[in-house]
Amino acid sequence: MHSQALRDAANRLRVRSVRATSASNSGHPTSCCSAAEIVSVLFLDVMRYRPDQPRDPSSDRFVLSKGHAAPLLYAVWAEVGYLKDEQLLELRKMGSLLEGHPTPKLPFVDVATGSLGQGLGAACGMAYTGKHFDKASYQVYCLIGDGEASEGAIWEAMAFASFYGLDNLVAIFDVNRLGQSEPAPLQHKVEIFHKRCEAFGWTTHVVDGHDVDELSRTMGPSGRVKGRPTAIVAKTFKGRGIKGVEDIEGWHGKPIPRERVDEVVRDIEGLIRGTPAPSPPSPLTTVAPADSEPLRMPSPPSYTLGGKMATRKAYGQALAKLGRGDPRVVALDGDTKNSTFSDLFRKEHPERFIECYIAEQNLVSVAVGCATRDRTVPFASTFAAFFSRGYDQIRMAAISQSNINLVGSHCGISIGEDGPSQMALEDIAMFRAIPTCTIFYPSDAVSTEKAVELAANTKGICFIRTSRPETAVIYKNDECFKVGLAKIVRQSQKDKVLVIGAGITLHEALTAADILASEGIGLRVLDVFTVKPLDVGTIVAQAREVGGKVITVEDHYPQGGLGEAVCGALSEELGVKVSCLAVKGVAWSGSPAQLMSAFQIDAAAIVKEVRAVLLD
Repeated sequence: MHSQALRDAANRLRVRSVRATSASNSGHPTSCCSAAEIVSVLFLDVMRYRPDQPRDPSSDRFVLSKGHAAPLLYAVWAEVGYLKDEQLLELRKMGSLLEGHPTPKLPFVDVATGSLGQGLGAACGMAYTGKHFDKASYQVYCLIGDGEASEGAIWEAMAFASFYGLDNLVAIFDVNRLGQSEPAPLQHKVEIFHKRCEAFGWTTHVVDGHDVDELSRTMGPSGRVKGRPTAIVAKTFKGRGIKGVEDIEGWHGKPIPRERVDEVVRDIEGLIRGTPAPSPPSPLTTVAPADSEPLRMPSPPSYTLGGKMATRKAYGQALAKLGRGDPRVVALDGDTKNSTFSDLFRKEHPERFIECYIAEQNLVSVAVGCATRDRTVPFASTFAAFFSRGYDQIRMAAISQSNINLVGSHCGISIGEDGPSQMALEDIAMFRAIPTCTIFYPSDAVSTEKAVELAANTKGICFIRTSRPETAVIYKNDECFKVGLAKIVRQSQKDKVLVIGAGITLHEALTAADILASEGIGLRVLDVFTVKPLDVGTIVAQAREVGGKVITVEDHYPQGGLGEAVCGALSEELGVKVSCLAVKGVAWSGSPAQLMSAFQIDAAAIVKEVRAVLLD
């Protein structure tokens, strides 16, 4: 009786998926049909959760990595009573929360998916959080398409889960043979999937993905091995239950023609015996609600004016201090912790540090998973240049409405001898393009500590850009910093030019101001602190005060950087001229001083540009 109830529910999910995609005249009903039994068994037999409280912290988690099967996810939430059937017919329509791929606008979605290959990394973050931070009984399930198993990010996550023994994680591969434009590379060679998963250290079961009894037995507790994650390799058929469509190429992403919908629905409904669906089992234990109080440093900064420290080291010290004051803070790194100085956090709080090794895509995805349901406040660090490898994960994190903090060290040519492969020169442009992102670019140890505290309390994605060279402490310990508030660090009544910098170039601007002051030329120097949001009001006011002559200087390529941001801020100001000093070309190895001179972003170049501007 129970098995028939699960089969009936699976067929109801098929009917709902067919009707919804037909109503929207778009979508992926065949991808939904292949996984109907998998989802039926998961949501009605295996997973422990409360259907009326989708974000209950005690409940099991589900990630639909094959996000194009969103109608199936919506269908099962209608099956358990959270959605109404008529809502499903609003799929993909303007104003509907039931979008083409799932997003956390819906309470039962933790992370946005649809850019394939990313769901398992986020699931790893959730499972790690459950096992090590929440120390809870909830399990994490991730449904993966066979086509997306070609993505390297899947195997980064597979390695991570095995290394950390995430025995609360189950990955289900829906091996339905067919991709978008042709068969998937392995088609139905499930034995190869089995060998690969086993080789990565997972307990692996190969099953008939349409057999509810096999699925229930392997996805439930009896299929687990302590200390190992579980993989289910489910052989399925795309378009299962639809005559003339099942296992046939050319139907990916195509709704059933409307004139055929009634016939298809009749055929599938003819398989339903009317057995009532079972109620999902409840969570085993109760997990405390997330703490929503602001995070605060346990003490103010304690630096000496004029003392020197690299902002990357100040970041490590600040993070360790913030972790001292709040157990929600966790740190992740990609085997660069001795360079980013996140190692300072690890030494003080080893139980809250996650080493993700050299797998930057997974680094970002795990951070996103850790942040779901506000269970932690994650800070993930690596060389800023290497975040480019995880850029799609960052883009999807914004769609996920994720609150994660990414910290990139070794920015710009000022890193010196390591050469251009290690130099982040496009990172500001990358993060400026992310709609939910705040970009901090601190210039000394005090502002770095403040940036860490502010980032921990700022919604959305925060990027903190830190530098390798040591720089002088220029701010007092009680200086007040706010998101979107710039600082005037040098000014006089005689200033003729405004120079805008951040990080290493701010210090070059201050040196240039000293040189020019000896010649009787006043230079106003502005520290943006946050590149996004930019303090447009202060920049406009200061530009007007100096007569419209503005110079920006940045350790970054011109495209998408600080200069372009300032130009945008001043675009409607008549009589303002902006000169942009930036790294104009691919760099090479050399000392920081040699490179900054060669690319004309040092004090001497600023002095030269000021003189040229005054002559203009």
